[in-house]
Amino acid sequence: MRIFVAGATGVIGRRLVPLLVAQGHEVTTLSRHAGQGAGGVTRAVGDVYDRDGLHAVLAAARPEVVIHQLTDLGTRDFAANSRIRREGTRNLVDAALAAGVRRVISQSIAWAYEPGAGPADESTPLDVRSADETRRTTVEAVATLEAITAEAPESVVLRYGMLYGPDTWYTKGGLMATAQLPTGPDITSFLHIDDAAEAAMAALTWPSGPVNIVDDEPLPASAWSPAFAASVGAPPPAPADPTPADAPARTPWARGATNARARALGWVPAHPHFLDALT
Repeated sequence: MRIFVAGATGVIGRRLVPLLVAQGHEVTTLSRHAGQGAGGVTRAVGDVYDRDGLHAVLAAARPEVVIHQLTDLGTRDFAANSRIRREGTRNLVDAALAAGVRRVISQSIAWAYEPGAGPADESTPLDVRSADETRRTTVEAVATLEAITAEAPESVVLRYGMLYGPDTWYTKGGLMATAQLPTGPDITSFLHIDDAAEAAMAALTWPSGPVNIVDDEPLPASAWSPAFAASVGAPPPAPADPTPADAPARTPWARGATNARARALGWVPAHPHFLDALT
């Protein structure tokens, strides 16, 4: 299969591309800089914000599948990341469709759901009406990415949990190893970076639609935060302030997500429990 990977130098892309090559796929990657591909990979020079150039790149590559793993979070620039979700996805999918691509697989997130009582599944609406402007901007960009991806004849949106493991924010020496960690009841679904790459490869044959790619056990910050701090040699997080009796037990949207659909499709996380993976 001819596969075009945008975001091949990111933390997921660097793991995904060797998996695809090992399966015998013809892989082309997008790069802003000229150079030789390695390990059977063709390197195409282009920029996701250059519409005309991107059309030429996709036309030359003639892929059957485009895998979108582009992010812009190296400096925690959430505005830049929202732009790549909106504008970058628009340009990439337009170029893919013009080149006759049938399947597009895109990276999304599993914490954009509306408030609710338990872990969200894929039928839960996205939280595009959030009263928090910063969150609403993020979720609107996610919704735009997902809607554009769905314009392809076949499309899979991978709603990843919070990534951890080598090269991520959640590892020794990573951004969160020196940050003020949260405490309290807010719930997070985590995902090991290697499991994310395996899911992206598996999605080559999945039916269209969104799929939560998260581990098996959503965790409150009160459980994961001190364990993570201990694993990276950081001081334990400060105790949370006392919660007023009439306050919500947690932020309503911080509910985690379920991976039941992904498991039904045959994906099984090699790291099913965040706390176990830290030890």
